[in-house]
Amino acid sequence: MTDPNAIQPSELDQLPDRDPEETAEWQASLDAVTKAAGPHRAAYLMRRTLERAEGAGIALPKLLETDYVNSIPTSAEPAVPGDEALEQRITAWNRWNAAAMVTRGSKYGVGGHIATFASAAWLYETGFNHFFKGKEADGSGDQLYIQGHASPGIYARAFLDGRLNEEQLDNFRREAGGNGLPSYPHPRRLPWLWEFPTVSMGLGPLSAIYQARFNRYLANRGIKDTAGSHVWAFLGDGEMDEPESTAALALAAREELDNLTFVINCNLQRLDGPVRANFKIVQELEAQFRGAGWNVVKTLWGTAWDELFRLDTTGALVRRLRQVPDAQIQTYQTRDAAYIRQDFFGGDPALVEMAKLLSDDKILECFHLSRGGHEARKVFAAYKAAVEHKGAPTVILAQTVKGHTLGEGFASKNANHQMKKLSVDEFKNMRDLLELPIKDSDFVDGVVPYGHPGADSPEVRYLQERRAALGGPAPARRVHPVAPLPAPAEKAFASFDKGSGSQNVATTMAFVRLVKDLVRDKETGKRWVPIVPDEARTFGMESLFPSLGIYSPKGQTYEPVDRDQLMYYKEAKNGQILNEGITEAGSMADFIAASTSYATHGEAMIPFYIFYSMFGWQRTADQMWQLGDQLGRGFLVGATAGRTTLTGEGLQHADGHSPVIAATNPAALSYDPAFAYEVATIVKDGLRRMYGEAAPGEDQNVFYYLTVYNEPMPQPAKPSVDGVDEGIVKGLYRFNTAESAGITPPANAPRIQLLGSGTAIHWALKAQVLLAEEWGVAADVWSATSWSELRRDALEADEALLRGEERVPFVRQALQGAEGPLLAVSDYMRQVPDQIAQWVEQDWSSLGADGFGLSDTREAARRHFGVDAESIVVAALAQLARRGEVKAASVKEAREKYGL
Repeated sequence: MTDPNAIQPSELDQLPDRDPEETAEWQASLDAVTKAAGPHRAAYLMRRTLERAEGAGIALPKLLETDYVNSIPTSAEPAVPGDEALEQRITAWNRWNAAAMVTRGSKYGVGGHIATFASAAWLYETGFNHFFKGKEADGSGDQLYIQGHASPGIYARAFLDGRLNEEQLDNFRREAGGNGLPSYPHPRRLPWLWEFPTVSMGLGPLSAIYQARFNRYLANRGIKDTAGSHVWAFLGDGEMDEPESTAALALAAREELDNLTFVINCNLQRLDGPVRANFKIVQELEAQFRGAGWNVVKTLWGTAWDELFRLDTTGALVRRLRQVPDAQIQTYQTRDAAYIRQDFFGGDPALVEMAKLLSDDKILECFHLSRGGHEARKVFAAYKAAVEHKGAPTVILAQTVKGHTLGEGFASKNANHQMKKLSVDEFKNMRDLLELPIKDSDFVDGVVPYGHPGADSPEVRYLQERRAALGGPAPARRVHPVAPLPAPAEKAFASFDKGSGSQNVATTMAFVRLVKDLVRDKETGKRWVPIVPDEARTFGMESLFPSLGIYSPKGQTYEPVDRDQLMYYKEAKNGQILNEGITEAGSMADFIAASTSYATHGEAMIPFYIFYSMFGWQRTADQMWQLGDQLGRGFLVGATAGRTTLTGEGLQHADGHSPVIAATNPAALSYDPAFAYEVATIVKDGLRRMYGEAAPGEDQNVFYYLTVYNEPMPQPAKPSVDGVDEGIVKGLYRFNTAESAGITPPANAPRIQLLGSGTAIHWALKAQVLLAEEWGVAADVWSATSWSELRRDALEADEALLRGEERVPFVRQALQGAEGPLLAVSDYMRQVPDQIAQWVEQDWSSLGADGFGLSDTREAARRHFGVDAESIVVAALAQLARRGEVKAASVKEAREKYGL
């Protein structure tokens, strides 16, 4: 007997059951075991049965896979609300204009992609019409990570909606004139439309996961209710090969981010050919996501396949679909019915009989056109299932045809990603297929026209009504007017001005101490977001654990082993610290989400991400460009910086180049402070510029990169002379002269200017003493807090000169009148200080730590690279000897004296 209240197989499975009574008996047996022996015994028996079946050669899906059919059978699909006929016409117009825009632009040679949006059109349109929430309700709405290659379709929809005009479409990928459209989603280039940059590939999925997680972080900390926000990431199946695409899947499942949906457009093609030519990418992705703990919804086949599945009483069709590799499915897309009958159906007697019942038209409809991702009803069912699923994120695997509706010349062709235009005849065929009211006479001089039904047409009114109901236009980026954050109390910064006395303090510790004071500020303290990749103790941040707490949506479900200690490991649901484990990429994704919260959620947050400087820009520089594109604000802190400061760790830990990489990013303000008071001054000015009252002409959408060191040194007091703060911020000031340092060089002594940054200034100060006491040379010491900011200012002066404006670079102003040659030194490769050489009027030379790092003591490493105090002395004497200001013999004498 079967339970009349039990869910019947036909309600759960799209496939017909030829013996429902036998199936019910098996299910009843499982229920009986579960009741009598418990679920663990039932699970054990199921696993053993599956293993026996596999050993016997019975074809069954693996445990992490299901059959190659839709997860939601046709009988269980909900009705699509709204006007399906109007939505069909809207999608047709958008398909047309996306292809027209790229084709019209092809005459300029600027490129563009047509086939991706053609395959994904319904994935976007269904979301825009029914799911994606805009920002005019609570200010946050949904967050949409749109596949970069589909951008023409998004522009086409904005054109239909009246947000873009024909001139802008014609300037697709031509931005220099000021009224163009960027190639991909670039917020910095089109900040009212694009919210998230998704090219380079792989960064979109990673950022989407951490954005969904950051939404929960804001809510759990009581800063903003983000329950209404859902994160949608649109991805390509080829894009999933990028390691970053799947790097954080376990995090999303572990933290139960059911506010996140991945939509993977499985058109089975990447840029050069099939994604998995000899395999099945859908099945691979299903196993990967299920294994990570995600809810998986497969939307593979359109309604035309329903008849075939009803005829499959033996399971032969499902077996065959599981066998056929992706490249062969792609081939079916381009072949006639006879080929498909022979190749797909011909190898199994049951399929041969099935094929006899199918017309050629039916076969072609199924294999050429009918994919789940091309039908609004299928997509709507998948999206509804995703947003209603609780307890885990959802991935929708939607099968499509790349180049769908673009004609036989495009659909499923290996080269279609590189095909940038359609011919006039192909456009006319597309027009007829889409049933658009475009006349032959509209093609003037062979130029394809844009199509628009009119601002007051039923299509446009419907589109706008649907968006109004969902909270306004999408995609859209909004920066809601908010008052600047109040400046923290001056006490937090001023405490560093007096120095550390006899105590040795590393600048890493000075920064951590500063942040510890700033997070206590009543007005802005809660807005700090400390981010660290499992190195908090290395950077001396463990003191923040009990006071701020480490964020965990589960709170702390255990008693920490160090609970009896003052600085115990404290996790909390409202914890402030994001301790990400060993993942620089994940930490950067955290930083991007926090640094753009002022726009995404209208809540300004102040992230600082502290990391081994060697493993920041070197590993995640691509994400720093993403950060700059997304107009993020905050502080990146490269700790244990420099080539020679981190002893014993060896080549791959010795950072001699991060400021070079940072200098390539226009949004990065890179500083190499030497002293604690410099760190405080830079952070203070950064808070003012990014979060407070920026000066006229200052771009607030920047981020700061500070290199700090793990070498404890005496921290001097801030010099009490005019212009020090300005010099610190702009990149250069005179720390002392030989006379102000208490050194008394001989009268008319030759003079040299020593410029040092970061920890190198201590070697310069020692060299200053040696030069005076042992060689009779007067040296002034300058702190170069930012070589790259000096260079940026000088470049702007050069640009002003081209416009006919006279402007003296700050570096030249600061050094004006400084006697003698200049010798610059840093713990980085010489290219770092050499950035400013061409704007310096005095003779220039530099020292730096070029080459690979090595394990040894700091002293030995600095001697090896020729940057220690004695090496500076020899280089200074050599520079003065070339000018005839000291005897040439002095250089040899010094070299021998110091053992160089």
